[in-house]
Amino acid sequence: MGRAVAQPDIGEGLIPGRTGTLDRVVTYLDHAAGAPLHPLAAAAMTDWLERGAGNPSGSHSVARRARAAIEEARDVLAAFMGVEPSGVVFTSGGTEADNLAVFGAAASLLRGGPTRPILVSAVEHPAVTEAARALSAAGAEVRTVGVGADGVVDTGHLTRLLTKDVRLVSVQAANHETGVLQPIEAVARRLRRAAPDAVLHTDAVQAAGWLDLPEVTAPADLVSISGHKFGGPQGIGALGIRTGVEVAPVLHGGGQEQERRSGTQNVAAIVGLAAAADARRTTRREAARSVARLRDRLAAAIESAVPGAVRTAPGSPTLPGHCHFRFPGVESEELIFLLDERGVCASAGAACASGATEPSPVLLAMGVPKEEARSALRLTLGPATTEQDVVTAAAAVAEAVARLRGR
Repeated sequence: MGRAVAQPDIGEGLIPGRTGTLDRVVTYLDHAAGAPLHPLAAAAMTDWLERGAGNPSGSHSVARRARAAIEEARDVLAAFMGVEPSGVVFTSGGTEADNLAVFGAAASLLRGGPTRPILVSAVEHPAVTEAARALSAAGAEVRTVGVGADGVVDTGHLTRLLTKDVRLVSVQAANHETGVLQPIEAVARRLRRAAPDAVLHTDAVQAAGWLDLPEVTAPADLVSISGHKFGGPQGIGALGIRTGVEVAPVLHGGGQEQERRSGTQNVAAIVGLAAAADARRTTRREAARSVARLRDRLAAAIESAVPGAVRTAPGSPTLPGHCHFRFPGVESEELIFLLDERGVCASAGAACASGATEPSPVLLAMGVPKEEARSALRLTLGPATTEQDVVTAAAAVAEAVARLRGR
C-alpha cells in the first residue's frame, strides 16, 4: 500500500555524548517521552529544507513538488498504520490527533445536536481524558472504564457501561506510563455487539514504535500516533481514519487534509515522520526483542539491588522498552533529580505541579495507594540503549534510593 522513501544507509540514532551545555555523557532512558531523531529522518528533512519547501496548496511547480512529497509520505504512513492513504490526516502531534478523534467523533455536540455517551478508560493519556472532560463540561455524558491492578481495562466493566446510544469509546493500545498493553480486539468485540454504530478510537502513540499497528489496531476506527516517540521529529503526528468513519474538523480554515485539518502542512516534518516510520517498520521486530532483553535485565538488577522495590504490573504484557517501579518512602521528584546528577535521564510518569509530584492518575486507577504512587519511576529504553546503560542505570537507581531513604 505504501511506497518506500529512498533513504541512505544510516544506523539508528543515538543521544549525543554532549547535550546542550552539559559536558558529560548521558544515559538516556526516557524514550517514552521522546526518542532520539533517527538519522534517516534528519537526512530526509535536511534534504527537503535545503531544496526549499513551498506551499503544497499552490499550483506552481514548487508547490506541486511539496504536495507530491506529502502524498508519498501519506502512502508510507498508511502502510505503517494499516489504513488507506485517504484516511491519514497529518496533525501537530499525538495530542492533536487524540483531540481530533475525540472532538471529531462527538461532532453532534459541537454542532448543538443531541449528545451521546462517551466511554474512556481510566488510564488514558491526558490528551484523551482532558478532551473528554471538556465535552463533559459542554454537556456530554462521559463514562470511565475501570482497570484492574494489572493495569488492563476491565472488559466486564466496559460491557456494563456500554449502551446502544454510545457514540465513542477510547482505549489506548499501550499505556504511556506503565507500558501495559490493552486488549483492543476484546474491546472491539464488546463494542460491536452493544453499540454497533459507535466509533472506537485507540491512542497508539506509545505502541507505534514497537507493535505491528495494522494488526494490533485493526479493530479500531481511529488511530493516533506521534512522530517523536519512534524517531521522527517533534511537532508532527497523524490520525488514521477508517473508510466510512466521519470525523468533523476541529481546526477550521483553508480545508487542507481533505477538509479534516486546516492549516498549511509542515512538509519537512511530514517527510521526516514518514522516513522514521519506514525505518522503524523494517527494524521493529529485531529491536523489540533486543530491547526487551535489556529491559528485563534492568528490572532484575533493580529488584536485586533495591530492597522493597515494587515493579508495576509485573505479570501484564507490556511494551518492550518500559520498566516501571515504585520505591515506597521515596519521592519521585527527588529520585529523578539525583539520577539526573548521575547522568541518567528518566521520568516519574506523573504530573508535577507547584514543586510537588502529584500521584499518577494511572497508578491510582490501578489501586496503588497515593503515597506509593508518588514514588514511581519510569525507565524507558530504545534501540540505542546499551548493556552499559543498563548497568549504569541500575547502579544509579540503587545509590539514589539508598541515599534518599538514609536521610
